[in-house]
Amino acid sequence: MIISKEKAPEPLDFFIWTVEDVGLWLEEINLGSYRQIFKENGVNGEYLEGMSMFTTEQILRFIRRCHMKWGDFITLCKELRRIKVACLKGEQRVRRPWWAPSCISVVFMKTAKRNRQCRVVSLKLEP
Repeated sequence: MIISKEKAPEPLDFFIWTVEDVGLWLEEINLGSYRQIFKENGVNGEYLEGMSMFTTEQILRFIRRCHMKWGDFITLCKELRRIKVACLKGEQRVRRPWWAPSCISVVFMKTAKRNRQCRVVSLKLEP
């Protein structure tokens, strides 16, 4: 998957984001100062996806390891929730991966959208 340096990754794909994709997203949500420390700690989309199930101890450990301010951590969580809700509502565009032949694009896009929305339902953050 090739992501342009100028364009942030598609929100619908957040659970498959690379460390570089997470960095681009951090820039987009004005948390770019954490880009390097997230990279050093290997924070990718899969890690972000699992944060909704962190215990208080794991959250505190993450904040200390990344030297985050509480307000910035709250912003990070709000933005993750925004993406998950948008995915749940189907507001995000599903993109065809670079490796998928055009002849199966329609089938892939419908299946991907349905599967990703189902996955996001199970990851919904509780208020």
